Amino acid sequence: MALNNRTALAQGRSSAHSAIAVILATSFAFAILTLWVPEYWPVSVFETLIFALAAVVLIHGRNEWRVPRYPLFVFAFAVGWGILQSALGKTVYEFDTERALLRWTTFLAVYLIGAYIFEDADTLEWFRAAMVWFGSIVAIEAILQSFASPGYIFGVFPSGYGDNASIMGPILYHSHYAAFVETILPIAVYGALSDKSKSYAYAGASAALYASVIVSASRGGFIIATTEVMVVLMVFYLRANTSKKIDRLSILRLAALAAVFLLIVGWGAISQRLAEANPMAGRREFAISSLHMIAARPWFGFGLGTWSAVYPQYAVIDLGDVFVNQAHSDWLQWGAEGGLPFAIAMASLFIWLVRPAFRSIWGLGVVAVFVHASVDYPFSRPALGAWPILVIAMLAVSDREQDNSPQTVLPFRKSQHLAS
Repeated sequence: MALNNRTALAQGRSSAHSAIAVILATSFAFAILTLWVPEYWPVSVFETLIFALAAVVLIHGRNEWRVPRYPLFVFAFAVGWGILQSALGKTVYEFDTERALLRWTTFLAVYLIGAYIFEDADTLEWFRAAMVWFGSIVAIEAILQSFASPGYIFGVFPSGYGDNASIMGPILYHSHYAAFVETILPIAVYGALSDKSKSYAYAGASAALYASVIVSASRGGFIIATTEVMVVLMVFYLRANTSKKIDRLSILRLAALAAVFLLIVGWGAISQRLAEANPMAGRREFAISSLHMIAARPWFGFGLGTWSAVYPQYAVIDLGDVFVNQAHSDWLQWGAEGGLPFAIAMASLFIWLVRPAFRSIWGLGVVAVFVHASVDYPFSRPALGAWPILVIAMLAVSDREQDNSPQTVLPFRKSQHLAS
């Protein structure tokens, strides 16, 4: 009887994980597909769904789950720091800080949800696969859109930016699109190398994702995506060669499909971008201004979310009527808005995640996004920044489960947490 009760409890818990995972995946897909909408309501819908799921998780899992603590500490610190800034009057613009607090609370909630549902190995496997298939569909649509109807979202809705080829699917900014792909690409490449039953499918998804970054003409995205593919291949080869499980045909298959996609989409746009004489124009000046802001308020910063409001006082370049909305470096912006304590907290999170990311191989995308954040701002929007946060939750759960496991490459479908 006791055994039957435990079995029923485990089945019920697995069903709860699956139901929450489906709703969470739907929420993430909705957030990406509506990124182009200029109104704030899609963000509100996404945040409301995330907060509702987090409430369910906190109630349902309060007695049966252990949250990996270090990432939780950093996200909780970010929320608490913003509240402290407001309480002590350290923010120069209360409204912007409140908006930023909503974003960081969303990231905290995403981490809590992920830490709960990914304790179930089947849910973890399903969600990773869902990320790859959704990402590859968006990538293929984005490629077709950029050639057939540039400037139109899904080929139907005018973006307002004219025939701008850098608009990729529902994502208006090519660097944000590249960060989205960077999160997913290592999962797809790892699946192509380790899951023999779906190697062709994962290789095709990998090729489509990588080719779409080429089409987007994001210089940083191209460099980072290329580097992360090479690193995934290298780490997988070294790890798998040690355990004598390397399948060289999977690497050739992946390379062949990537070559076919690249021959189709071409190199024209990205080659022109790479040939530009001054690729850091603007970003360099924004970085100098951000450093001046950090020097002015090193301990508390100007308040989360307030960079654009403060920037005009520290501008070192005259851009006329152009509104500069971000520092184009999340790292510098974290320091300017939250002071050195906030920047150090985020740096500690990055340092923490490097080990589980390399250990898993498939989680290297989150390292890539944090590197990309040094020259852009992928964490500025809840819908986009939540993707690497979710992978951090996957890594935290997987790393905890693998602490006493041998370091070998495990099959993509059979691994409990796909760690290496």
